[in-house]
Amino acid sequence: MLSREKLASAVGDRWSDEELHEAVSLLTRADGRFPAGVRTLPAELVKAVQRERLLAAMTGAATEIGYNTLTVQNVLTRAGISRPTFYEQFEDKEDCFLAAFDASTTRLRKRVEAAVEAAATGWRDQLRAGIAELLRFIADEPAEARLVIVEARASSVQGLRRRDELLDRFAACIDALVREDLDETPSAIAAAGIVGGIESVLYARLQKGEIEDLDALLPSLMYFAVLAYAGQEAAGDELDDAALA
Repeated sequence: MLSREKLASAVGDRWSDEELHEAVSLLTRADGRFPAGVRTLPAELVKAVQRERLLAAMTGAATEIGYNTLTVQNVLTRAGISRPTFYEQFEDKEDCFLAAFDASTTRLRKRVEAAVEAAATGWRDQLRAGIAELLRFIADEPAEARLVIVEARASSVQGLRRRDELLDRFAACIDALVREDLDETPSAIAAAGIVGGIESVLYARLQKGEIEDLDALLPSLMYFAVLAYAGQEAAGDELDDAALA
């Protein structure tokens, strides 16, 4: 079920609180479906909510069944939406998956970028805040995280390209943070290696369904990241500080 907060974030701010409240109320009373004949909401809002339900259904289906196995009908069954309505929104299964991937990565990036901006100055504090928020996102939204980190690997050529673009974006952000503080110019591939290593650890956890206590990974992930830029002694401080906390 879409929460009011997620629905408001997804469909934009052009709708009033009353309209969004009614949309959520209708979905709740109808077990996620708009009741037949009850269309007091603006048509464009109904269409926007239907799209979000399809994206949520795609995320759930991909998580439970896997991208390669799922069908459009699996998505329709979860969303409670007709096939014609699906094809008004998306061309095919891949198009819906890519839209769900984009929506999830947008939420992920916003959370991580906000955490980095709010952190204390210094690349290590900012990087720590970003990784910590990434781990919180996975704990809060495990289905979306699995879609982005696991299922994208098994999807289409376009899905793999979107995944690579996301990893490249995070690597560019880390590289920019570090370059502002370090006296010596870091290796151009160091950030890509850090992002790739973190992604591999998270992939393994999500693939196994082991998402409890993800925050316990933070010291080790920071050790790995700091090691690449500041050496073993500085990296060891990350583990020591965590042990003393």
